[in-house]
Amino acid sequence: MRTQVGIIGAGPAGLFLSHLLHRAGIECVVVEAQSRPYVEGRVRAGVLEPGTMETLEMLGLDARMRREGMVDEGLDIRFRGKNIHLDLPGLTGKRVMIYGQQEVVKDLIGARLEASQPLLFEAKVSRLSDLDGDRPKIHFSHDGRDEVLECDYIAGCDGFHGVSRQAPPPGHIINYERVYDFAWLGVLSRSRPLGDMTYSNSDRGFALCSRRSNAVSRLYLQIDANDDHTSWSDDRFWGELHARMFDEDRTEIVEGEIFQRDIARLRSFVASPMQYGRLLLAGDAVHITPPAGAKGLNLAVADVRVMAAALIEFYRTGNKSRLNGYSEKCLDRVWRTVRFATMLTGLLHRFPEHSAFERNLQLTELEYILGSRAAQTTIAEQYVGTPLDLT
Repeated sequence: MRTQVGIIGAGPAGLFLSHLLHRAGIECVVVEAQSRPYVEGRVRAGVLEPGTMETLEMLGLDARMRREGMVDEGLDIRFRGKNIHLDLPGLTGKRVMIYGQQEVVKDLIGARLEASQPLLFEAKVSRLSDLDGDRPKIHFSHDGRDEVLECDYIAGCDGFHGVSRQAPPPGHIINYERVYDFAWLGVLSRSRPLGDMTYSNSDRGFALCSRRSNAVSRLYLQIDANDDHTSWSDDRFWGELHARMFDEDRTEIVEGEIFQRDIARLRSFVASPMQYGRLLLAGDAVHITPPAGAKGLNLAVADVRVMAAALIEFYRTGNKSRLNGYSEKCLDRVWRTVRFATMLTGLLHRFPEHSAFERNLQLTELEYILGSRAAQTTIAEQYVGTPLDLT
């Protein structure tokens, strides 16, 4: 098998890249280890920055998002029974869109298959070879056969546990990581959500109320990293959520049927550089942000916009300067985004190791933000995302 760009992974990074390249007339094959139902069913964050919305629009794939997504103009942060309301349009002139990542993935997969472009599910990659040559290869199994896909370039978009990040020689890629000793218990509930995305820092721990639709709420509680979601009954979950959201009379948050649960273990992670030879890495394969701020999908889209621009220039002109500078171009945005998500995590969560002194500093910072438009603008600007520089 032979193609111009081999893409490993049918998550947001790999799928967006496939459409950007197809739009420019560049051949690519996407190989994905999991089945289509599995990929389309993975529940992830659902906050789309303006840059991600614009990318969908540019590709002509924004119709269902515009029809079913919900424009979000506000962000609330609660503490001590007080509320910081960030008016996103008023502070930044921008809005975000609530539209589940799995819905974006469904749209991208459907459009690629409708265009009869190669997308192989249940194609497990075993190794990559010849990355420092002119014809790198992807070795994988599909339909019971061992296959080899020869490429000009390989895009590793197969996540933190994929083979791509491990493929370069030892010592070439440096990992920077912080693992937190708490996690998020997330549920989907058939209940009317709050009007705005609402974070809460309480003495009992962090909580978040968000939405997937006007009838489905996405709700989170901070729990111990070793906790098991099966130990949380529905009654226990709702009682803790009301308490952490300062909804003492239980009249604000509407309870409903909890029909899905999952646990997200928190970490900050960056791998550098984001390329080796003819291998270019993107998305969760090279960076993971804590979920506060919902940056994962948006940062992956920014990666592949830069990657696509570099590949398009190479195929049109033969110039490799953008390809050679891909990692440096992306990492500035990556570190800024990881910094923001890490800052939010530190501001909003209860840390077991914090002393009373550190707890009071945290609450004092929230009091400052409550009374400072400048501080609110700083958070809002980073929440909606900065413009993407493709020059």
